[in-house]
This record gives sequence, C-alpha cells and structure tokens, in this order.
Amino acid sequence: MDTKSLIIDIATNLFQRKGYKSVGVNEILKACSITKGALYHHFPNGKEELLIACLKNMDEAITTDIEDIFKRYQTTMEALHAMIKKLVANFDREGTITSYTFSSIVSETASLSEPVLNACSDLYTKIQGIYSEKLVADGFSEETAYSIALMMTASIEGGIMLCLTNKTSEPLKIISHILPNLLKEL
Repeated sequence: MDTKSLIIDIATNLFQRKGYKSVGVNEILKACSITKGALYHHFPNGKEELLIACLKNMDEAITTDIEDIFKRYQTTMEALHAMIKKLVANFDREGTITSYTFSSIVSETASLSEPVLNACSDLYTKIQGIYSEKLVADGFSEETAYSIALMMTASIEGGIMLCLTNKTSEPLKIISHILPNLLKEL
C-alpha cells in the first residue's frame, strides 16, 4: 500500500472511532509512522484535506457495497433486507459499524468548510440514488422513489447511530422488518 492510501485508511479509522475534532495531526503521524512532511506532501492543506480524501474513500467503499447488494437482489425489499442483515451481522460481530457510516463525522463537521459538506452530501446523494433506481425498477414513480429513498437513507443512518449509542443491533433489526412492510403498503 502506498503512503497516501495508508494515511487515508488509518485516518478514516481514527476519525470514525474518535471523531474528527478529537484526532490530532500528531496522532495520525504516530499511527501511520510518518513524518509531518510526508503528511503535508500528500495533503498540503492539512487535516481538512485529509478528511475530504477519507470521505471520498468511504464514499467509494460504501456505494460499491450497496450497489453490489442491490444488483444481486431482484426487488428493493430483498436488497434492503440483505443489506441491513449484513449491517446487523457486522455490528453483532464487531460491536460497531464504522465502515458503513459517516454520520458521526457529518454531525461533528457541519461547521467546517463547504468542500467537507459537499463530500458528505455527495455520498448521501449516491446512496439515495442507488435506492431510488431500484425502487423505480420495482414500479414506483421517480418522485415517489426519491421520497422513499430519502426515508430509507435517514432510517438506516439513524438506525446505525442508535445501534452505536445503545450498543445493540436491535434498532437495525426493527428497521429491517418495518421498512419492507412500509414498501408493501405503498
């Protein structure tokens, strides 16, 4: 793995576990075993530029995984159930779901720059797009699919945060049963 990728991977993990504001540049340097010069060589604008790179990296990983799941299943309900089942299994196994959410970073960095907010917004937009596309394939109008996709994104992100806060996968298990039933009623 090259130095830049190593920095992004380690910083992403640190930001997710401890929060953006709680992780200092020196902690990143130590965890990566690199010099300050090496960090600023790859990220001349510092920690915020690194955060944006981490968000883009997460964007790619999360959307690729969601796209893969949604392509494997014929309906939105089946794909949604499979995705949430995977999240629950990850939480039950690891006690966290850091690799699948960036909500904690978003809430903490809302007061940061426009580029950070845009990187976060792009990921949510991509996730909603994946959901919406599948819902349209299921026969929903584009307008209805957009609204349902927004609700799905908010429910799953909120469920992940509740799992982390309450230290139980129960919120996602409930969402896994409720969301598909709501889709049936529409």
